[in-house]
Amino acid sequence: MEEKKVDINSIIGFVLIFGILIFMFYQNRPTPEELAAEKAQQEQVANEESNEALPSENVAQTPEINLQDSTAVANYQGKIGAFGYTQPSDKITKLENKLLSLDISNKGGQIVEARMKQFHTYDSIPVYLVHEGNASFGLNFTTSDNRVLNTKDLYFEPSVTESNGNTVLSMKAKAGPNKFLEYRYEMREDDYLVDFTIRSQGLNGIIDGTRPIDLEWSLKGIRHNKSVEYENKYTELTYNHEDGKISYLSLTSDDEEEEEDVKWLSYRQHFFSSILANKNNFKNATLTSKNLVEEESKETKFTKLFGASAPLELTGGELAQNMHWYYGPTDVEVLNQYEELGLDDSIPFGWGIFGWLNRYFFTPFYSFLSSFLPFGVAIIVMTILVRLAMSPVTYKSYLSQAKMKVLKPELAELGEKYKDNAMKKQQETMKLYGKAGVSPMSGCVPALLQMPIFYALFMFFPTSFALRQKAFLWADDLSSYDVVANLPFEIPFYGDHVSLFPILASVAIFFYMTMTTGQNMPQQPGMPNMKFIMYLMPLMMLFFFNNYASGLSLYYFVSNLITIGIMLVIKNFILDDDKIHAQIQENKKKPKKENKFQKKMREMMEQAEEQKKTGRK
Repeated sequence: MEEKKVDINSIIGFVLIFGILIFMFYQNRPTPEELAAEKAQQEQVANEESNEALPSENVAQTPEINLQDSTAVANYQGKIGAFGYTQPSDKITKLENKLLSLDISNKGGQIVEARMKQFHTYDSIPVYLVHEGNASFGLNFTTSDNRVLNTKDLYFEPSVTESNGNTVLSMKAKAGPNKFLEYRYEMREDDYLVDFTIRSQGLNGIIDGTRPIDLEWSLKGIRHNKSVEYENKYTELTYNHEDGKISYLSLTSDDEEEEEDVKWLSYRQHFFSSILANKNNFKNATLTSKNLVEEESKETKFTKLFGASAPLELTGGELAQNMHWYYGPTDVEVLNQYEELGLDDSIPFGWGIFGWLNRYFFTPFYSFLSSFLPFGVAIIVMTILVRLAMSPVTYKSYLSQAKMKVLKPELAELGEKYKDNAMKKQQETMKLYGKAGVSPMSGCVPALLQMPIFYALFMFFPTSFALRQKAFLWADDLSSYDVVANLPFEIPFYGDHVSLFPILASVAIFFYMTMTTGQNMPQQPGMPNMKFIMYLMPLMMLFFFNNYASGLSLYYFVSNLITIGIMLVIKNFILDDDKIHAQIQENKKKPKKENKFQKKMREMMEQAEEQKKTGRK
């Protein structure tokens, strides 16, 4: 009976890993009853949000005006006071290089379209980060004549020049011939980063410097992937604050935080990011994130609504802020170029040792392999090398199982001899383990050692930009799920399609668990039913990974095949039960030295046994 303890501990460790992952992603999943009760209301709210602009909650909005109506224009200019000096115009100015195309509107002087030139979505549409009113940027301030204005409602005058080979766009909201608020955009060739300067001139007596000037930036993440729920798992507001500390708002629910000393804000939309960085840091900022995805739907257009509000300080009564816009891929090779800003920290490598493994080992290692191998083959090669590196751990685990198997007859004798005295049975069992040099916990240690690699790769494959839209065999995108059949209906937690790689991975893990747990698994009191777990785990993998990156399922399939092969080699060509038995018998003859802990435990058990005997008398 004791032989199965090693296997049980290993499987329990495996179950715990899956339990943690499932808990992380499904703890806030609404129940069917909640979805049914709120569905109508949620659809109404989602439709309203998808069509509305992103207004400031505290500022009265300036209505759209007919620029051909001189009376309407005059009324508008009267409402905004001194800034009515700028003639209203609906002109759009385009800034573009080989990588990025930006449209900047005269109204608000803000970016109204940001398009990636070298990327497209799963359905061949260009990747837009800003498009059709999903974003809003402006400064909220009060004038000396007590008008509350927001620059997104003001009109700017554009001027395009060249500077050292860079294209410079100056947008000025004028309050007089030499009085203005300026947004200055400078775009370099072949660069996703755009320098962005906010400055004012001659506004000392026009802007009320005793009241806050708040920068407000909102953006709704545009859907780019096949599965909006899957994409939403990796859509997140990330920020750098307090001298390099990286923090995040909630992935699964609405969230709000107030932070100090913020260096940059990243509105990450899975594989693409919109980032605003401030060279002098924002002294404080209020950050918000609202989840717009309630369930999987092909009609859902947006993932999350992000918002940020940060006060800007005046210097000598004027504004002078040096910033950067980044619209581009969440790709470590690209973001590493901006080492001074530390934008690569916005990539979700994972926390602790898991992030360290991804950042400094798996990411560069896979980039190296994929530089000369097909992307799917690179995954297979990486899997083989990782499993070979972990083979000593596999060997120790299997050796521990073999030792427990050899001790099985003696453990059975102790069980029969002390069947009415559990404490004595445990005491004698520990003595036998000690003499034989066997640790009943040695089977758990290999599972724990593999856990960092398991979780690191769980984060690597869904977030590695190198895998995006890279095909292998029947999978057209290794960063998304593969499809071999579409279902005419949707299965809860599974989806409306069949992915083949998760099926192969589930079959492989079933055979692996069959080898490690055996066919005859007696049920021990108080322990899980191992046959049930053996069938449950592959089923969990089948459902859980059906909507995950096919590259991840490919890794687990190949990994389990290799593990099975390694175990067969160890069993048939390396380990010899007779030699193990002989070694155990030799170990029993040797005097066993006790450390302080073992001595203390033995004394405690002997005292407990003695007290039990005394109590019986």
